[in-house]
Amino acid sequence: MVQQTKSVVTPERYRQGLTYAGFLARLDRNQERFRENYEGTAVSAEDAAALKALVARPGGPAKILLLGEAWCPDVFRGAPVFARIAEASGMELRCFFRDENKDIMAEFLKGGEFESIPVAVFYTADHRYIAHWIERPALANREMKEKLGPMYARLRKPDMTDEEKAAAKAENIAFQTGPIWANWRQETIREVIHLLEASVG
Repeated sequence: MVQQTKSVVTPERYRQGLTYAGFLARLDRNQERFRENYEGTAVSAEDAAALKALVARPGGPAKILLLGEAWCPDVFRGAPVFARIAEASGMELRCFFRDENKDIMAEFLKGGEFESIPVAVFYTADHRYIAHWIERPALANREMKEKLGPMYARLRKPDMTDEEKAAAKAENIAFQTGPIWANWRQETIREVIHLLEASVG
């Protein structure tokens, strides 16, 4: 996607965004999921060094804008990762709720069409756009059909009994705390590093 010449995300608008703590305070659901994913995410020393080296480059990333909503699994997995990236790198993070900021969302539609979240947008210290990342890492897109297809098929089964619904919910929660989901968080960090390395001159 080509970044718009004139963005609605001015430096002043960026500063109106919530801190990550402020974003968490406004969540209306899934607080525990956000907490679990934050606590389950660690930026390795190698990845932290790579991020700090990118920040130190002329025109390197200094600010992250994050768009999300509390109900979205990609957000309660991904937003905590960007909080960790900001902490490890020294970048400033400002968060915006997508549905309250549709004009920002309109600049970062997936495929120019879909309001996919989370969206993380990287800017220089003087607020020049560098790059943006949308929704989930490519690895997750590849693995979703194989790993989640059977589970989602069971969830869509008509006339589920209460026991079947409870078992399907437990299976979904177990997946969200398991190794595949955890690797998607780590892959997000790796993918962001590669994105920034390719985007920062």
